Amino acid sequence: MAKRRKSGTGTVRQRGDGRWEGRVVIGYDDSGLPKTKNVLAKTKRECQEKLRQLTESMVGRNDRKVRSDMLFGDWLCYWYENHSKPMLRASTQNNYENVIHNHVLPEIGKIPLNKLSQNDLQQFYGRLKKNGRKRLTEQYGAGLSDRMVRMCHAVCRSALERAVRDDLLRTNPAIGCKLPPKKAKEMQVLDREELQKFLIQAQADGYYELFLLDLCTGLRRGELIALQWEDLNFETGVLTVNKQAYTVNGELQIIPPKTKASVRKLVLPPAVLAVLREYRKKVDSRWMFPSPVKADRPITPGVARRRLQTILERADCKRVRFHDLRHTFATLALENGMDVKTLSAMLGHVSAVTTLDIYTHITGDMQRAAAASIDRSIGKAEPREETEPERKGIVDFQPNVGKKRKPGTGCVSELNEHLFEGRYSPIWPDGTQHSRNVYAHTREECEEKLKALITEMNEERKNLKEQLAGIAPPEKLTKKQRKLWDYMRLHPEVTEFSTLAKRTGLARNTVKKHYGMLAAMLGRK
Repeated sequence: MAKRRKSGTGTVRQRGDGRWEGRVVIGYDDSGLPKTKNVLAKTKRECQEKLRQLTESMVGRNDRKVRSDMLFGDWLCYWYENHSKPMLRASTQNNYENVIHNHVLPEIGKIPLNKLSQNDLQQFYGRLKKNGRKRLTEQYGAGLSDRMVRMCHAVCRSALERAVRDDLLRTNPAIGCKLPPKKAKEMQVLDREELQKFLIQAQADGYYELFLLDLCTGLRRGELIALQWEDLNFETGVLTVNKQAYTVNGELQIIPPKTKASVRKLVLPPAVLAVLREYRKKVDSRWMFPSPVKADRPITPGVARRRLQTILERADCKRVRFHDLRHTFATLALENGMDVKTLSAMLGHVSAVTTLDIYTHITGDMQRAAAASIDRSIGKAEPREETEPERKGIVDFQPNVGKKRKPGTGCVSELNEHLFEGRYSPIWPDGTQHSRNVYAHTREECEEKLKALITEMNEERKNLKEQLAGIAPPEKLTKKQRKLWDYMRLHPEVTEFSTLAKRTGLARNTVKKHYGMLAAMLGRK
């Protein structure tokens, strides 16, 4: 039996003309197909030597990337940069990089690829579940969520599967690992009375058109935010959905949907169309729901989510996610007789199977009702007298206007279900604005922490004012020099030009020009 060459060192064979050929994989194209280089020699030994030299001299690649005994961390980074990252969206890239650099590399990155066992991975997942969280441990506990553990496993499994395909491994050690159960988030829908109160409150808060359109179409949050007026034909009532918005590293991006099924056309009800026609007269922007802060930009997904929670709280409705408005639309549509195929197309699902899986509880009730109808028609069963539930009229609800905070009391915002943020941003004696934050599990706790923060910062401002009052700046200083003087007097520890420029709002060249003179006047070297 011929001796098998070590994985990653290429192949050597004798051609029909008697010469020896060595060939090695140097990379992969956009389709994932291997790209190779070859060498030729008269003898096998010479061919092996040329092949070794080729492998070592290849640009952008070295031995560690083609050997089965390379570190798993090296292979994982190589796999991500060359095979995974080019096909991922920016938001997904952030998720993968978080998993790789914060969890996988520190824990099992130093294990050789061919030594990584299923037991190593299983113990790794156990440590993640027990104490794998790197931050916000006070809010969420020391362990990672089941979903995050499963994501770490998915990244490792995909990287190892590629190693198997490249003959670096014989089997994938990630296959067969025991994982936390996959739990679907509980679906919640608003009932008829809650819907009325919610829309009344949304109208009072100025977000009626946004949430009415979502409840009548079932659009995803990103699809709703990315809508432009050119997407709506007022004559036919057809709304075209062909893009979505999402935030990456604080920047809003508008991109095409992930699947072809998500690109769709919806016919709006006449009443909704009339509301949007009146709303169009008030909006001076190409975006249907423009940002009140940034010009020519829509509102961000975070703003939409926070406004939803504020309106739900003021309307005394149960707390639901933004995606639950989509579930509310689908549930009402099925209960009112819409067939699953039509609903699937409206929601942008790839197939009706996805819709059936999500809304099994609704379709189950429909099947029981259909079975009873067939029984009455074919089996001649006597129809049962069913009392229809009493339909309530328009609810008597007065919207909650809300209270405006007094100046100097800071602000409190809800970041998520478990975390509130308090912020105070006073103007310092040197004219710069300083912001500090506090965090708490409840709004009441956050208010208390914010009061203590305000007291502390006001005391600092008072002390700085007293220090500044005792030293008069030299006469004949310009306005810019005076501003830089005030800041340098109060913050002697800051000496970098870029930092001084940022804190004072001056140009860096201006700071550099006057710094030496002002430092000498203050008695500094």
